[in-house]
Amino acid sequence: MSLDDPVGIDLARRIYDYGLTADDLGPRQHGIAAEVKSRAALDLDWPDGLAPTPAELPVEPGVGDPLPRADVLVVTWTAAEVLALADTLTPGVNPRTRWYRYARNFESYLPEIRAGAPARFANRLGSYYPTTIGSKKVLCVKSELHMNQDSVKTGAGTATLPVARFIEQMYAEVRPKLVITVGTAGGTLADAELGDVMITRAAKFKCTKEFRSEPFNGRTYTSTARVRREHIGTAVQLMKTHAAQLTEPDFGPPTELYDMPGGVLPGHVNAPSILVEGTHFAKGLPMLTTDFFEFGTSTNGLELEGCGVEMGDAVFGLVAERLGAAAPKWLVIRNASDPRINGHLPVGPPMALDMQAHWAVWYYEAFGYWTSVNSAIATWSQIAA
Repeated sequence: MSLDDPVGIDLARRIYDYGLTADDLGPRQHGIAAEVKSRAALDLDWPDGLAPTPAELPVEPGVGDPLPRADVLVVTWTAAEVLALADTLTPGVNPRTRWYRYARNFESYLPEIRAGAPARFANRLGSYYPTTIGSKKVLCVKSELHMNQDSVKTGAGTATLPVARFIEQMYAEVRPKLVITVGTAGGTLADAELGDVMITRAAKFKCTKEFRSEPFNGRTYTSTARVRREHIGTAVQLMKTHAAQLTEPDFGPPTELYDMPGGVLPGHVNAPSILVEGTHFAKGLPMLTTDFFEFGTSTNGLELEGCGVEMGDAVFGLVAERLGAAAPKWLVIRNASDPRINGHLPVGPPMALDMQAHWAVWYYEAFGYWTSVNSAIATWSQIAA
């Protein structure tokens, strides 16, 4: 389902900002007073020696300082995603108050960022926190730049893409060997349940709005990274810790094929798993990157094009192509925050009658955090190995 909203409701922005608070937009809080705002523990039973361990920097960095070096760079995007990533990989460190703020060269980005964009509200490029997993140094980053939210029109179907420059800037400072883009996605695969995680080495631009005429549109990029399988079984077991949080609603026919034999019934308890490219779905099947809010349904055929749909991952492939041999390897790890929606539900306009879009957004708002915990755990599996 694609949504060209006739009444101006930006559903992509609603998802980016869902759960946002004043603390998210404010400066970092440090010192004794900030400790009372630490996040609750997820009680994950990590293998010995491989528990994520936050690593506070010895000297408080300024917002204009470069990012610290790390073996692995992990980038996430929305308010729900960063809370889940922090609770999983920087446990006890509240990203709203304790993650370091980052605004290096921010003023030079402003001509490429339109009025009202998230980065302008936050007045920075992102926030970050170091952690360790085994012997690996990891830098977790929450980007305030978004392909779908920043662009300034430069022509018919062409626009600025400042997030690409931000990715290059992070690479130059962090110098990672591996980069992981992680977070929520719309499910496209018929066998991907709510909370399942898709790992792929490919991403494809599927743009029909501001980037429709860009030369990169329609292109698929594939990384040379290898999907590590040593800890995937352990990760799936860890995902079961909070599986009860992924229980389908006990009303309505929201999910795909509900009205057909074998469909998901109300109250269904999902058993989250990790689906790997080349094993659980076709080798090379990419994550789809759109420039508007789009989601999979049981009738729109997106499963033939990609293993999920989101708004940014293909930029990592674009940057890798620009940098050539200097680019780090990259992986896409995305969780199904909204499963394939029943394609037989009514659609708008008007927006109030679009039940397919309603349920896609409802799923994100109800389950975005808990499904993102799963993709953060899957990210751990790749770093730990």
